[in-house]
Amino acid sequence: MKQFATSRRHSMSSPGMGTSRRLGAIALCGALLAACSASDTGAGGDSGAVADDGRLLVVTTVAPITSIASNVIGDRAQIVGLVPEGTNSHTFEPPPSAAELLSTADVVFINGLQLEEPTKALAEANLRDDVPLVELGDRTIDPDQYKYDFSFPESEGKPNPHLWTDPTLVKVYAQLIHDTMVEVDPEGAAIYDTNLQAFISIVDEFDEAVSATFETIPVDQRKLVTYHDAYAYFADTYGWTVVGAVQPADFGEPTAGDVIDLIEQIEAEGVPAVFGSEVFPSPVLEQIANETGAIYVDDLRDDDLPGEPGEPDHSWLGLMKFNFVTMTDALGGDSSGLVGFVVRNSAIDEARYPQ
Repeated sequence: MKQFATSRRHSMSSPGMGTSRRLGAIALCGALLAACSASDTGAGGDSGAVADDGRLLVVTTVAPITSIASNVIGDRAQIVGLVPEGTNSHTFEPPPSAAELLSTADVVFINGLQLEEPTKALAEANLRDDVPLVELGDRTIDPDQYKYDFSFPESEGKPNPHLWTDPTLVKVYAQLIHDTMVEVDPEGAAIYDTNLQAFISIVDEFDEAVSATFETIPVDQRKLVTYHDAYAYFADTYGWTVVGAVQPADFGEPTAGDVIDLIEQIEAEGVPAVFGSEVFPSPVLEQIANETGAIYVDDLRDDDLPGEPGEPDHSWLGLMKFNFVTMTDALGGDSSGLVGFVVRNSAIDEARYPQ
């Protein structure tokens, strides 16, 4: 599997590094410290028990997985997400009320790949013995396909878990959800079959539109610098290069050396734009863009769905369309074909998305 470039680490006294740049990098790190907010740790969310209406109860974690599950399951079961949108899913600590919800669940789908360890531990402690806890990412790729990078170094033992940014891998997620639901609820097999096939058809159509749109971006412009490394698998599938990210492995603040390294890489690679997070604004990344002359785009999303629950755009597909259009426009491509793609679900989405 192709490995992408990551930020190199070296001493602040590296030969040839000017004093002004060293001081500037230190100032940038200070700006990030001042901008950190409580939302980075993630807390709260409506995770209490739901009324028993006779249907199965499916519990999910991050919003993209909740949406994918809804496309396969429809209204055959109640679906409740645990991780509020707009929080850091890596550090999210589920509230005590989540234990009650998990104790009544019939199926639990999580991303896995060590993304939601506190939630996984709570589920293992509260699920009934016969309830499946499905780690979708772990069943989608093998260890030799794991991606490690600046935010997810191999030395930490945690691979990059963001498989859902790659539409080809999302089809595997949907298949796993389908297979699990057929086992748990064989009477609903025909519904799950129909929904799965409709969803795969939509994803295939979307994949074709995405590929055609990316062809309009010059090859040497298909480079990503982001706040957080969420596009490793996407990059491998679509032939992009992930140059680096500002957020380090401990999800804290980058060192001055990290900032300098990233500035040097952006300049060396000729990166035309850097992408900040809509949820986690990064003064450091914005100043890095200013330092290098790159365009700064501050509204890329990792797992915070656009719009409001119940709206078509509030979906995995709406999330990916928004991100891919944003990338294309910033990197000099023509997004009109993708803009015209109609976002829709393959089944009714009545899932509960904590906000």
